[in-house]
Amino acid sequence: MSEQRPEPINFRTVQFLTSAPTLAECPEDSGAEVAFAGRSNAGKSSAINALTGNSKLARTSKTPGRTQLINFFSISEQQRLVDLPGYGYAKVARSMKDEWQRHLAFYLEQRQCLRGLVLLMDIRQPLKEFDLHMLTWAVEAGLPVHILLTKADKLKNGPAQNTRFAVEKALREQGLATGVTVQTFSSTKRAGLDKLERVLNQWLAVGGAESP
Repeated sequence: MSEQRPEPINFRTVQFLTSAPTLAECPEDSGAEVAFAGRSNAGKSSAINALTGNSKLARTSKTPGRTQLINFFSISEQQRLVDLPGYGYAKVARSMKDEWQRHLAFYLEQRQCLRGLVLLMDIRQPLKEFDLHMLTWAVEAGLPVHILLTKADKLKNGPAQNTRFAVEKALREQGLATGVTVQTFSSTKRAGLDKLERVLNQWLAVGGAESP
């Protein structure tokens, strides 16, 4: 008898749960959650809003680095989306950047309920230093990563796909391809949402998830 597949998640019902200024104040480390991370101009909040169909759920800002809290969104009692602080702030002291990086690394390596990381990069500026830090931490922790090359509508389809291929090649060459998948994405055009939803459904399935 074949195993029954879980019902697809309705991301339109996602609600804000809480904000945590430190990892110690995060919700209980149980159930399953997927974290969204990216440089502060990568369109992270816009992607979460497009996924949930709620333009006001994750705050978007024209001032990079304004969101410095870990924001949790509830899908169900045991399933959450997590909006990690944007990184790569241009106008923040190096000591503050280093502190945030330590928090992010600790979260990726120690959070037991974390099933996967969605890493967002502007398709016109992929694989910057902080992106590589995040990928290294995740790969070392055995955490699956799904890269969204955002703002794909800024390029024609051919160049956009060429960038995806180039990113995949660079990951292989740097030993960072294990458990990592890549797609193009546009919040404004809602392009790539179906693929993102499939990855999240797999990761957030009750009982854990494997790399897509």
